[in-house]
Amino acid sequence: MPQLLKLASAQARTLSTTQETLQALEATTKRAAAQGVDILLFPEAYLGGYPRTCDFGAAVGARTPQGREQFLAYFHDAVDLGDTPAGAGQDWVERKLELPRGKKHRGDGVREQLERIARETGVFFVTGLVERCAGTLYCGAVFVCPKLGVLGKRRKVMPTGSERLVWGQGSASSLRAVTTEIKGVKLCIGSAICWENYMPLLRQSLYSQNVNLWFAPTADARETWEALVRTIGCEGRCFVVSANQCVQRKHLPSWIKGGKTTQQSQGTSAQPEAPKAGGGRRKSTIVVTEDNNEICLPLREANSEHQKVNGDSAIESGSSPFRHEIEPPLSPKQTATNQVASSSPDDEDYVSRGGSCIVSPLGEVLAGPIWEKEDELLITEVDFEDCERGRLDFDSGGHYSRSDSFKLSVEGLDLNPPPQ
Repeated sequence: MPQLLKLASAQARTLSTTQETLQALEATTKRAAAQGVDILLFPEAYLGGYPRTCDFGAAVGARTPQGREQFLAYFHDAVDLGDTPAGAGQDWVERKLELPRGKKHRGDGVREQLERIARETGVFFVTGLVERCAGTLYCGAVFVCPKLGVLGKRRKVMPTGSERLVWGQGSASSLRAVTTEIKGVKLCIGSAICWENYMPLLRQSLYSQNVNLWFAPTADARETWEALVRTIGCEGRCFVVSANQCVQRKHLPSWIKGGKTTQQSQGTSAQPEAPKAGGGRRKSTIVVTEDNNEICLPLREANSEHQKVNGDSAIESGSSPFRHEIEPPLSPKQTATNQVASSSPDDEDYVSRGGSCIVSPLGEVLAGPIWEKEDELLITEVDFEDCERGRLDFDSGGHYSRSDSFKLSVEGLDLNPPPQ
């Protein structure tokens, strides 16, 4: 007998505030429920936001005060789910952690809002988010069931590239799959976030748990992403749902584009860090390339014979802009008062084109990918017996794995399939 469920991927972008994004999540979930969707995925870092294009004022050996203000704004946008820095696992899921004095729950109430949305809509959903815990941010994903509330949460174990500047590393123990049953269909659900999907051993850790539904929230808008999720569907003989944000430059937060910093909005000026003893800071200028990238270059001293008479900057050739700390410059779209300047044509450019899609256990694309479309829902009905059909000739966690010859162990993670 077919085991049919409707899967959906939401190509939705983070809005100006976390509360607005929560409201949008609720509206999208209600829209999905009206179309009979059973399971819905939101993109990586949907709550809290993916800080695309932001360098947080950091270079090797240098951080700027402006970058610290950007991090503060980003920290405030993140959600507090009441977990511990190490991750309390099932104790957090089952609400066994100590409550703050006089309060009914831990965290900022976002967990409870998500559980209410699932309960009222009847939709099981997974959303990417940025979780703050103590002084660290984690990129995570949370699984929310209409009947049981949050079934699990995991934190990205390996942030990619510059993400490592602002996101901590999660524990591999959070890769434990979760199980549930929807309309009589037994599900074993796992998730790999963005480029975790490129990690062969991480993929195998999920295959070994007999996952039949794989969530891949991402920030990768390259066309090569489709090839990866098709490989996962085929390797794991599982359905893969991938969701990405579709974002234009004009939609980036004001603290990325050059709006007021937190200190300035409170009526004080962000002051540069004091220069180190034994030498002042090197003065610098910003040069914008044809690709709209900013390069910071040092200036000649005021008594240089090459300095322009009109006071404009002269660039000292052959010097590295990263030898010494430099004063934080204004971005091209900032005025002298640090306000966002008027929009320009490149504000319409896409910094993320989307590419959300849904893939079958044989690696076939069932829906998508969709490009340059905001607030889109990809919906398709699938038969979960296709997972078993595919395992006739391939089961990467079972008969095809040659477990007698190849061994995998993951610190803190039970690779046996969870009970259903």
